[in-house]
Amino acid sequence: MPGGSQHQGASPSWGEYFALQAQACRAPALRRFYAAGLPAEDTPVADVSLLALDFETTGLDPARHGIVSIGMVPFDLRRIRPAAGRYWVIRPQQPLREESIAFHRITHSEVEHAPPFDAVLDDVLAGLAGHLVVVHYRNIERPFLDAAVMAARSEHCLFPVIDTMALEARQERLDHWRRLKRFLGIRPASIRLADSRARYGLPAYSSHHAKVDAMATAELFPAQIARHYSPDTPVRELWV
Repeated sequence: MPGGSQHQGASPSWGEYFALQAQACRAPALRRFYAAGLPAEDTPVADVSLLALDFETTGLDPARHGIVSIGMVPFDLRRIRPAAGRYWVIRPQQPLREESIAFHRITHSEVEHAPPFDAVLDDVLAGLAGHLVVVHYRNIERPFLDAAVMAARSEHCLFPVIDTMALEARQERLDHWRRLKRFLGIRPASIRLADSRARYGLPAYSSHHAKVDAMATAELFPAQIARHYSPDTPVRELWV
């Protein structure tokens, strides 16, 4: 995966990867996505256009499961713009499982009349273009989107993300009382989205709706920056 340091034999940086893909991709929508570029690695996060992204899926394995819904909300550290966000229900190639229906509450009848992923792909890429993506748990959105784009267009769709779950885990590791808590048998703090939000005094939302969860992530990230970082923090310290 891109994002390596500038040493001989290292993987290209994210900026280099985007520049290469903008020239190499055959699919016009992917070329436009990569051509929109990324902020330089030393750009303060306060100066970056961000986009919270959330997927609901039929399972956790992008090789066997599919995307059921997509939510995105553009924002920056000063303002969240839910009205400019997007939401799609997707008809997956795989049948819905009862346990996934109970989780995200999207039913067979809803997906029966929903478009396939390929029909909305260009709009999804246009929505992502020019933004730095923020997710809560990067092992869903990035690998599922890459797998879906590979199935639809036979090309990769990779990009850096800021993972609010990973940022929360980082703070837990820095907790000086962590070893004492473990010794006393106190469970580690939950880093799930709702529990993470509660630590910053953010309101509880109904979970597992893609756009609502994207909105929740867009609210969580500025709170994390305000408490643990600075608006001047360069994006290289935050993205993966």
